[in-house]
Amino acid sequence: MKNVNVLVKNLGNGVKNVKISDPKTYNSLSFVTLKSLLNIFKKLNKDSSTKVIILEGAGKGFSAGHNLKEVRSLKKRSKYLKLFNLCSQLMLQIVEGRKPVIAKVHGAAYAAGCQLVASCDLAYSTNDSMFATPGVNIGLFCSTPMVAVSRKVNRKRMMKMLLTGEPIKANYAKEIGLINDYFSKSKINKEVLKVARTIASKSNLTIKIGKQAFYKQLEMPLRKAYQYTSKMMTLNMMAMDAKEGISAFLEKRKPKWKNK
Repeated sequence: MKNVNVLVKNLGNGVKNVKISDPKTYNSLSFVTLKSLLNIFKKLNKDSSTKVIILEGAGKGFSAGHNLKEVRSLKKRSKYLKLFNLCSQLMLQIVEGRKPVIAKVHGAAYAAGCQLVASCDLAYSTNDSMFATPGVNIGLFCSTPMVAVSRKVNRKRMMKMLLTGEPIKANYAKEIGLINDYFSKSKINKEVLKVARTIASKSNLTIKIGKQAFYKQLEMPLRKAYQYTSKMMTLNMMAMDAKEGISAFLEKRKPKWKNK
């Protein structure tokens, strides 16, 4: 399959850049773009040389969400469902995938674009970025975007975004937990790459186990979460990298990861 509207670049040290490149539609999440993104994330998930993924948009901003011209043309219930299910598959692939994904945002991240930011493990933006779930303004409540965003933002603040459709600025997005931090346009590339390289320097196996455990335990009652994470810690402890990491710490040297 040819990946349309999405570019992949190797930034070195196990860091890959995935760029949504459809600036004419403000990087809208059309059928073709969603399919390309899903295909690329699945491929990178299986690629042993990929340790961290940075996701960004080309042109004026990150993503305006679904392509409304395309949405209006669908008309049939089955086609709407196919589109929203495909979008959900992409979000689940990012969350359930082995590789940490960092959203690097500039401009606007609206509706499904905001959902995409919330689905990433980490998110950083320029200080003039804007985030919104504005579906209510066009009579289409942001029901699927709210799944991802409401898992990062508390209920009252989430409901205000959903009910008013009003955009929020980067500083408020950080305050409510939608993004980790924001930087000037001149600094964001350097800062995001620094975080990505720090993560990439860790054991891939440990990161994979930890990411999976993090999201699974969040959906569990407290007692079950402790039972599950105790099993995951035990699984992690039996790995060669845990033994190497502990030995390296005690011997005051840098660990040599085997990713096993």
